[in-house]
Amino acid sequence: MSTRPVVAVVGATGAVGREMLDTLARRHFPAAEVRAFASARSAGSLVPFGNTELTVEELTENSFAGIDLALFSAGGSTSEKFAPHAVAAGCVVVDNSSAWRMDPQVPLVVPEVNPDDLAWHKGIIANPNCSTIQMVVVLKPLHDVARIKRVVVSTYQAVSGTGQKAIAELERQVRELFNGQEPTVAVYPHRIAFNCLPHIDVFLENEYTKEEMKMVLETKKIMGDDSIRVTATTVRVPVFYGHSESVNIETEKKLSAKEARAILSQAPGVRVLDNPGEKIYPMPILAAGQDDTLVGRIREDETIPCGLNMFIVADNIRKGAALNAVQIAEELLRRDLLRVPR
Repeated sequence: MSTRPVVAVVGATGAVGREMLDTLARRHFPAAEVRAFASARSAGSLVPFGNTELTVEELTENSFAGIDLALFSAGGSTSEKFAPHAVAAGCVVVDNSSAWRMDPQVPLVVPEVNPDDLAWHKGIIANPNCSTIQMVVVLKPLHDVARIKRVVVSTYQAVSGTGQKAIAELERQVRELFNGQEPTVAVYPHRIAFNCLPHIDVFLENEYTKEEMKMVLETKKIMGDDSIRVTATTVRVPVFYGHSESVNIETEKKLSAKEARAILSQAPGVRVLDNPGEKIYPMPILAAGQDDTLVGRIREDETIPCGLNMFIVADNIRKGAALNAVQIAEELLRRDLLRVPR
């Protein structure tokens, strides 16, 4: 492979796939060529890429000949079927689905947190869950200084995390309600407009949702510390873009709010917005379309000796998906790891 790889975006017509293409162009990723793949029904359509457009190709088992890097954003079943074919063709896969995240042979990477894990990839690297990514970007610098023992997180997640159909459903329901009509419910089990649903993904036997357990398990793997206790409640809210999280941590070493702000103000990919007296704090409308993860409302938990509360917000389609995947690709290229080990 030359220093300018041939790149494929799989699932290029979806919200995250389009954002991946935009991010590759916006960050001037040094690709010799970028190709767009999707299902047969999308083949032949056009998707924007920088100042031009790409013609979407049908994804098949033979699509990966001559491709060095594939960014997958087409769902777990697609990834499970096609990623092994990509690797067999010599292509490195960065996968945005949950299919490979907890596979012990697959690194689960946030470049600001655990880039060294890329060294042991075997052809597939997993992109973490969007809500996990933004949380660990903030927690890791604090963990390095004071060692986090316990995390309690409640999320307020935008509908774009479900995809284009959910965005359209929220828009439609708002119009229907303002017109005095009964809202159409299709994507979610209940109305999402002017409502909150404490239900993301399926419920498991322990009565947590799959989304909640993703945050529990992925945080431990990314942080490289199984001793961290994590509990989560994930909620879907009527916001288009930007996941918010209320996070409480307990640390071994005491950190004041002032110390935490100072640490996070130097953290890569993090922007501190924390001046409540001036009504400055993270909000989804401030994070939408931005690369940084925003953190604020940093304050000491007065119920325990070593605890902090904070509010974390990020654009779930950018840092929570497309940007993180492209950052992984950049790191692979920088470290000369953009090849399948043989």
